[in-house]
Amino acid sequence: MHVNVKIAFAALSTVALLAGCGSEPQDERPGQPVKTRQTAFKEILRSFEPMGVMLRENRYNADKFLALANEVAVKRDGPWTHFGPDTNYPPTKATPAVWEQPERFERDRTAFFNAVDALVVAAQTRDRKQVEAPYRAVHDACQECHRTFKTR
Repeated sequence: MHVNVKIAFAALSTVALLAGCGSEPQDERPGQPVKTRQTAFKEILRSFEPMGVMLRENRYNADKFLALANEVAVKRDGPWTHFGPDTNYPPTKATPAVWEQPERFERDRTAFFNAVDALVVAAQTRDRKQVEAPYRAVHDACQECHRTFKTR
């Protein structure tokens, strides 16, 4: 029994040690800009993804879709001010291209904003057919930006 306890303790210690090795570094800078922008992007996604589920699963609810589109519009500004010149450090998932190609980064941000605006206008019609293309445009704007500016 004593040997089994030692083996179990060694196994648990190894698992705990390995789990610690795989964890992301924490953002400990003042104001936590990396963590703040990551949280802001997750908040946008929490509002955006349910709209996609509604469309994919034929469970379109015009009022809920409009409310979610409005939430995305309200949350869309959240991440961008936290991409300061000194914020390219772990745990960032941003690529150096954010700082190396600021004009393109701004162009992609503007495309996202424009797509969100069009989505809100379409959602106000409460017509599923009217929201499908603008929803895809927001999705595509996100994907386009991720291709260049986010690590995988």
